[in-house]
Amino acid sequence: MASRLFRVCGALRAVRAGPAALGRGPGPLMGSCRPATSGGMPTDEEQATGMEKKVLDALKKGTDPYCLYPPKACQGTKDDPHLVPSVSSARLVGCICEEDATEIYYMWLHKGKMERCPSCGTHFKLVPLEMP
Repeated sequence: MASRLFRVCGALRAVRAGPAALGRGPGPLMGSCRPATSGGMPTDEEQATGMEKKVLDALKKGTDPYCLYPPKACQGTKDDPHLVPSVSSARLVGCICEEDATEIYYMWLHKGKMERCPSCGTHFKLVPLEMP
Protein backbone atom coordinates (compact mmCIF):
# COMPACT_ATOMS: atom_id res chain seq x y z
CA MET A 1 0.00 0.00 0.00
CA ALA A 2 2.83 2.39 0.78
CA SER A 3 4.34 1.86 -2.64
CA ARG A 4 1.04 2.88 -4.26
CA LEU A 5 0.94 6.02 -2.11
CA PHE A 6 4.50 6.91 -3.09
CA ARG A 7 3.70 6.45 -6.76
CA VAL A 8 0.61 8.64 -6.56
CA CYS A 9 2.26 11.41 -4.58
CA GLY A 10 5.44 11.43 -6.61
CA ALA A 11 7.51 10.92 -3.49
CA LEU A 12 9.16 7.86 -4.97
CA ARG A 13 10.68 10.00 -7.71
CA ALA A 14 12.15 12.36 -5.11
CA VAL A 15 13.56 9.42 -3.15
CA ARG A 16 15.13 7.95 -6.31
CA ALA A 17 16.58 11.31 -7.33
CA GLY A 18 18.12 11.67 -3.91
CA PRO A 19 19.03 14.79 -1.94
CA ALA A 20 20.47 16.48 -5.04
CA ALA A 21 16.95 16.90 -6.45
CA LEU A 22 15.93 18.69 -3.29
CA GLY A 23 18.97 20.97 -3.41
CA ARG A 24 20.85 19.08 -0.69
CA GLY A 25 23.74 16.65 -0.77
CA PRO A 26 25.48 14.68 -3.51
CA GLY A 27 24.05 13.00 -6.63
CA PRO A 28 21.19 10.51 -7.08
CA LEU A 29 20.78 7.21 -5.24
CA MET A 30 22.09 4.12 -6.96
CA GLY A 31 18.99 1.97 -6.48
CA SER A 32 16.49 0.83 -9.06
CA CYS A 33 12.97 -0.50 -8.80
CA ARG A 34 13.13 -4.32 -8.87
CA PRO A 35 10.77 -7.01 -7.64
CA ALA A 36 11.21 -8.13 -4.03
CA THR A 37 12.45 -11.55 -5.15
CA SER A 38 15.55 -9.91 -6.59
CA GLY A 39 16.07 -7.54 -3.68
CA GLY A 40 13.87 -4.57 -4.74
CA MET A 41 10.68 -3.04 -3.40
CA PRO A 42 7.80 -5.55 -2.98
CA THR A 43 4.53 -5.06 -4.85
CA ASP A 44 1.12 -4.91 -3.15
CA GLU A 45 0.52 -8.59 -3.92
CA GLU A 46 3.88 -9.62 -2.50
CA GLN A 47 3.47 -7.82 0.83
CA ALA A 48 -0.27 -8.39 1.40
CA THR A 49 -1.27 -10.62 4.31
CA GLY A 50 -4.45 -11.79 5.97
CA MET A 51 -7.77 -10.56 4.62
CA GLU A 52 -6.15 -8.20 2.11
CA LYS A 53 -4.34 -11.16 0.51
CA LYS A 54 -7.58 -13.15 0.32
CA VAL A 55 -9.33 -10.22 -1.38
CA LEU A 56 -6.49 -9.71 -3.90
CA ASP A 57 -6.48 -13.45 -4.69
CA ALA A 58 -10.26 -13.44 -5.16
CA LEU A 59 -10.03 -10.44 -7.53
CA LYS A 60 -7.34 -12.24 -9.55
CA LYS A 61 -9.68 -15.24 -9.93
CA GLY A 62 -12.43 -12.95 -11.21
CA THR A 63 -14.78 -13.12 -8.23
CA ASP A 64 -16.17 -10.02 -6.52
CA PRO A 65 -15.69 -10.54 -2.76
CA TYR A 66 -17.11 -7.20 -1.55
CA CYS A 67 -19.46 -6.25 -4.41
CA LEU A 68 -16.96 -3.75 -5.81
CA TYR A 69 -18.23 -4.14 -9.37
CA PRO A 70 -21.62 -2.77 -10.48
CA PRO A 71 -24.44 -5.35 -10.40
CA LYS A 72 -25.61 -7.00 -13.58
CA ALA A 73 -28.39 -5.21 -15.40
CA CYS A 74 -31.87 -6.56 -14.69
CA GLN A 75 -35.40 -5.37 -15.33
CA GLY A 76 -36.77 -5.57 -11.80
CA THR A 77 -39.73 -7.70 -12.81
CA LYS A 78 -41.02 -10.76 -11.00
CA ASP A 79 -39.14 -13.02 -13.43
CA ASP A 80 -35.92 -10.92 -13.34
CA PRO A 81 -35.71 -9.18 -9.90
CA HIS A 82 -32.88 -6.98 -8.65
CA LEU A 83 -30.54 -9.31 -6.73
CA VAL A 84 -29.34 -7.82 -3.44
CA PRO A 85 -26.35 -9.63 -1.86
CA SER A 86 -26.21 -9.97 1.91
CA VAL A 87 -24.18 -11.87 4.52
CA SER A 88 -27.16 -11.99 6.89
CA SER A 89 -30.73 -13.26 6.49
CA ALA A 90 -32.26 -9.75 6.25
CA ARG A 91 -31.28 -6.43 4.72
CA LEU A 92 -32.82 -2.96 4.46
CA VAL A 93 -33.13 -1.66 0.88
CA GLY A 94 -34.17 1.75 -0.40
CA CYS A 95 -35.83 2.29 -3.79
CA ILE A 96 -35.59 5.66 -5.56
CA CYS A 97 -38.41 5.21 -8.02
CA GLU A 98 -37.80 8.21 -10.28
CA GLU A 99 -34.67 10.12 -11.17
CA ASP A 100 -35.79 13.35 -9.50
CA ALA A 101 -37.71 11.73 -6.62
CA THR A 102 -37.61 13.50 -3.26
CA GLU A 103 -38.37 10.43 -1.16
CA ILE A 104 -36.93 6.95 -0.78
CA TYR A 105 -39.14 3.91 -0.19
CA TYR A 106 -37.46 1.55 2.29
CA MET A 107 -38.30 -2.12 2.66
CA TRP A 108 -36.84 -5.09 4.48
CA LEU A 109 -35.71 -8.02 2.36
CA HIS A 110 -35.68 -11.46 3.94
CA LYS A 111 -33.93 -14.59 2.74
CA GLY A 112 -36.10 -16.68 0.40
CA LYS A 113 -38.76 -13.97 -0.13
CA MET A 114 -39.16 -11.45 -2.93
CA GLU A 115 -40.34 -7.92 -2.11
CA ARG A 116 -42.01 -5.35 -4.36
CA CYS A 117 -41.68 -1.58 -4.14
CA PRO A 118 -45.13 -0.13 -3.29
CA SER A 119 -44.57 2.91 -5.50
CA CYS A 120 -42.98 1.73 -8.76
CA GLY A 121 -43.48 -2.04 -8.57
CA THR A 122 -39.82 -3.02 -8.88
CA HIS A 123 -39.02 -6.46 -7.44
CA PHE A 124 -36.05 -7.19 -5.16
CA LYS A 125 -34.66 -10.51 -3.97
CA LEU A 126 -32.06 -11.24 -1.29
CA VAL A 127 -29.24 -13.61 -2.26
CA PRO A 128 -26.55 -14.95 0.08
CA LEU A 129 -23.05 -13.49 -0.26
CA GLU A 130 -20.09 -15.76 0.50
CA MET A 131 -17.19 -13.95 2.12
CA PRO A 132 -13.65 -14.94 1.10
